[in-house]
Amino acid sequence: MADVIDFKIFGDDMQMVEIELDPAEGIRAEAGAMMYMEDGIEMQTSTGGGLFKGFKRMITGESFFITTYLNSGQGKGHVAFGAPYPGKIIPLDLSQVGGTFICQKDAFLCAANGTDIDIAFTKRFGAGLFGGEGFILQKLTGDGYAFIHAGGAVIKKELSVGERLRIDTGCLVGLAPTVDYDIKFIGGFKNALFGGEGLFLATLTGPGLVYLQSLPFSRLADRILAAASFRRTGEKKGLGGVGGSVLGNLLQGDG
Repeated sequence: MADVIDFKIFGDDMQMVEIELDPAEGIRAEAGAMMYMEDGIEMQTSTGGGLFKGFKRMITGESFFITTYLNSGQGKGHVAFGAPYPGKIIPLDLSQVGGTFICQKDAFLCAANGTDIDIAFTKRFGAGLFGGEGFILQKLTGDGYAFIHAGGAVIKKELSVGERLRIDTGCLVGLAPTVDYDIKFIGGFKNALFGGEGLFLATLTGPGLVYLQSLPFSRLADRILAAASFRRTGEKKGLGGVGGSVLGNLLQGDG
């Protein structure tokens, strides 16, 4: 049974969640998410369920360890976790969504102590082979609160039985285990060559709850890398020295 925790979410586009812990209560989080903690809060780092779970997280790009922040003091204590990039923090009461929720591997932020955090691979070979960001999913199991992060704006949808939704794989934040998840080929030479969204889309089939995000981190990172590459190219191939740099800035709207 998960600890019963209280929380507050602060901020708008760069949010953080502050967790209030009674004595002996704890919160679990990926390494590196913590912002601050008060006196009386102790960190206990472990593999979160044995070496096998630790290795599964490591080979999928996650931290080998899970850190538990436990209130060992006599009164209430607070610990806060920050979102990794602009977006929203979504509080999930697992007891209200059937006890299990599946989310993108980069979406998980923290969860009440007693929540099981595991890797959930997709059901079909096609989804694993072509899913991109959607291939590796995390499964959160318990009856307490878990917090996941979405980039940009958050879209919540309740799919009815048999209702289908096709999305870019990176735009998926999380879904109920009752939602069927697969990867479908878009088809068409012009779609593949000029569509700009890749060859494959994720197909979600209800019933169940789905959370989507408008700004996947991979999309944000691609734009930043492209802008940085353009700047370097403009400076090297411009009109030389200061002139090339100025021209590059003007083309990018920086001047």
